[in-house]
Amino acid sequence: MVSRLFCPIRGDHGMISVHMATNAATTTKPSKQAARDTAHASRLARLGRVLADKQLDALLVTNPKDVGYLTGFLGGDSYLLCQASASASGAAPVPILISDFRYKEELEPLESAGLARSFIRSSSMVDAVAEVLESGAAADSRIGLQAETMTLAEKASIQRKSKRKFIDTNGLVSALRVIKDEAEIALIRKAVKIQEASLEAILPTIKPGQSELEVAARLEFEMKTRGSSEPGFQTIVAAAAASSLPHYRPTSAKIKAKQLLLIDWGAVYQGYHSDMTRTFAVGKVPQKLNEIYTIVYDAHMLSAQALCAGKTTLEIDMIARKHIAKHGYSEFFGHGLGHGIGLNGHEEPRLTNMIAPRKLEAGMVVTIEPGIYLPGLGGVRIEDDYLVTASGAECLCRMKKDAAWAVL
Repeated sequence: MVSRLFCPIRGDHGMISVHMATNAATTTKPSKQAARDTAHASRLARLGRVLADKQLDALLVTNPKDVGYLTGFLGGDSYLLCQASASASGAAPVPILISDFRYKEELEPLESAGLARSFIRSSSMVDAVAEVLESGAAADSRIGLQAETMTLAEKASIQRKSKRKFIDTNGLVSALRVIKDEAEIALIRKAVKIQEASLEAILPTIKPGQSELEVAARLEFEMKTRGSSEPGFQTIVAAAAASSLPHYRPTSAKIKAKQLLLIDWGAVYQGYHSDMTRTFAVGKVPQKLNEIYTIVYDAHMLSAQALCAGKTTLEIDMIARKHIAKHGYSEFFGHGLGHGIGLNGHEEPRLTNMIAPRKLEAGMVVTIEPGIYLPGLGGVRIEDDYLVTASGAECLCRMKKDAAWAVL
């Protein structure tokens, strides 16, 4: 049964009150779902305390990945109005998820779990936001906007329709997302498991003469049949000299014997990404390519062994970079060593020498992916996903990567 409730949502400066639909029925959730609900509630509470510290009454979350992080809803086209906690130790009030009819039924479990109250709009998103705010927010309420995702035009429209005080914010939710909780790590592990099993399924079938697109299509098919909602990015299958292009897009070009084959692929499981790269020798390859494979492999292992909380992103990057430079290939490794993964395939932290370093913390999940790319000849990249711990790092990937194994 759906009932109509008048729900007050309090902030430091006033009260926001809106009519929302809620599902009165309760259901018994499996233990995994219950654990995820608990994780989402904890994230909302953390954000509520951040907002209180920033002297904000609420934050309008417009980044769909942030909405998913806080509530588990990944449908998109929805905004989340989160409010500050009443105290430093208290939980935040239940947020309002502003959505539309397409997602009405999908949102009911969130309401049952107490993770959000849905406001199903019958007008534009800007009008709906203004309606929610105008219906109860005190005139002096301070409402944070996500400046990193909201357009200037949308901000101006909201300001015209609601005379609250709007404050630009940057990275309040993404800062929370940097450290993964147990529920997130479990989903990343599952994504890794899917992508490894998928490549293992097609490896015995890869032969010279097949096109890059064919291999990419079969790999993506295997990931979907194992539970991946979509590839993490356009699957890279780069044959022969094309393997020297770090972000190559596969074509109808054929796999060639006595050449390299680079495969960079990723799965997405319940919104969470994994990301791996393997480079194969299709039979016997030129000695130069064997040489750079060994250098890249050693660079990967040296940096992975040093990875731990307390080290900086630059320190880890430089371990691989110096090893590659020592062998005379510094100009052929021009990208960062790695990046964070989670709800985005690329997120903080960045293991690179191109931006200011930051200290690594336990709970971060990062890639390590050194490479050497020789134009006209080929390139090697070897990439795995790592969970940073207090004393080191755990490789979440189990697939082999040594040179003897990487021969097709």
